[in-house]
Amino acid sequence: MKAAFATVRRYAGIYAALIRYSLIHEMQFKANFLLWILVEGLWFGLQIAFMTVLYGHTDSIAGWSRWEVVLLVGCNQFIQQLFHMLFVTNLSNLSELIRKGTLDLLFLQPVNTRFLISVRKFEIGNIANALMGLAVVGYALAKLHRVPSAAQWMGFVVVCVAGLAIHYSLMFLLACIAFWTVRAQGIVWGYYNLFNIARLPADAFPRGAYRAVFTWVLPMLLVSNVPAKLLADRLGSPWELMPLIGMAVVCFGASELFWRLSLRHYTSASS
Repeated sequence: MKAAFATVRRYAGIYAALIRYSLIHEMQFKANFLLWILVEGLWFGLQIAFMTVLYGHTDSIAGWSRWEVVLLVGCNQFIQQLFHMLFVTNLSNLSELIRKGTLDLLFLQPVNTRFLISVRKFEIGNIANALMGLAVVGYALAKLHRVPSAAQWMGFVVVCVAGLAIHYSLMFLLACIAFWTVRAQGIVWGYYNLFNIARLPADAFPRGAYRAVFTWVLPMLLVSNVPAKLLADRLGSPWELMPLIGMAVVCFGASELFWRLSLRHYTSASS
């Protein structure tokens, strides 16, 4: 137990140092930093405006009211921006690490290589955009006259973490394709762009292959809908949270297996 605590403390210290480095780097380009926040904020505003236009012609979408869908958009924004902040830039850069031989240097570090690949850069600007999503969640809840209980907020944190784990695991798995193709940024960013699907309720899509794929194979709808349903009190049972949590465990395990398989096919730049 003591050794495990020491390991966690060590990795937490390394991560804190990486965050400090990322912050210093971003502050060297303040204009770019602020412009990024502005552009992302405008894009988020357009999503809200799009929903306003939709609900100018209908009272509900698949049984979801206007403010329930706004809540869904806010949850999706919150998870998406946290995911971008923590992982997207790092995972999209894996193919460059392989192509330039930089991955060899990471293997020599006395730290888990997957950890370094996943968290080397911290996109500090996405914090503001994640908070925008959280603010919209709060505003939508006020409009719905909903005050989630402490248990619901705790559940919200758990399912958001599970959602992040799913997205991270699947994107890491896709990024590992670079061990065969050398370049895989298009695949990684293609996955990220699928977040736009999650702005609408899963119930709005007809039952069939499309809905099944984006719920259970590339679970964009599952990851965004479950947190929104939880806060809006639309879950029929707490057990509806379990598929999301179970999928997080399965996806992480699958990504770890594929990572180890990929390493067997890696030819270092020095060999």
